[in-house]
Amino acid sequence: MKPDRRHWLMVSPAQALLVLVLFVPALYVFWLSLTRSTYGKSPEWAGLANYATVLGDPYFWRALWNTAIVVNTIVFMEFALALGVAVLFAGWIPWRKWMIAMVLAPYAITEVVSVVIWKFMMDPYGGPITNALATLGLPPLDWSVEPSHGLALVIVLSVWHHLPFTFILLYTALLGIPRDLYEAAQVDGASAWKQFIRITIPLLVPAMLVALVFRYIFAFRIFSEVWLLTGGGPARTTEVLAVYLYRHAFRYADFGAAAATGWLMLLASLLMGAWYIHLMYKKMFRHDAS
Repeated sequence: MKPDRRHWLMVSPAQALLVLVLFVPALYVFWLSLTRSTYGKSPEWAGLANYATVLGDPYFWRALWNTAIVVNTIVFMEFALALGVAVLFAGWIPWRKWMIAMVLAPYAITEVVSVVIWKFMMDPYGGPITNALATLGLPPLDWSVEPSHGLALVIVLSVWHHLPFTFILLYTALLGIPRDLYEAAQVDGASAWKQFIRITIPLLVPAMLVALVFRYIFAFRIFSEVWLLTGGGPARTTEVLAVYLYRHAFRYADFGAAAATGWLMLLASLLMGAWYIHLMYKKMFRHDAS
């Protein structure tokens, strides 16, 4: 059924709301990125000067590199864990409802509280996890001084907090796979591994791509974990793009450079997600197109 004027009128309020909430502010931020703007002064036209300043800043490239490392590690580590837990839960597991509630529990905690909890547990001078590592003869994770340790803790914290989102997408998709396919495969003598490769993975691809796209978008904006845990330090070595933007906007009051950073983040996230969106479109709509 092709949409006509009546259908467009019915969805027009939602479309107008999206334009007002998303498109208009985005255009304002883009205009702001082309100006010199700060507290108490009217914006002055600057053209592409803000973009040149940001792209010429070594701290921006370090933040971009940190963001790329953190985001890719978070997304794929979280995806692998969520897929494993979803497959486990789709099979037989005791106390399934209680176990699912335990897996989903971190998503009910705010990011601020999550950071406070992990800072306490990973305190280098007496945190429970630090003491447990010492008991096993392992060195502590000195995240307050060592940049690599700080980024590692940010990754662990983010994976723990957002794992339920990816898990619930994959788990519900797994439950939607017909059991008849597995029964037929068992009759044909297929092992559990072959059933996973030949049945589960192909039928999960659309849900996998949706989960990856959403997690890339969300993870690329990571801010609270880094800001509350390390503040971008020491010496801005753990800074990510969202922290870089915040610092320019609210520490240096350079709204033009902050807006330019925001648009560069948008372009970078679109480039990172474009391939997955392309694959998702082909996988989900290629039969309709043919």
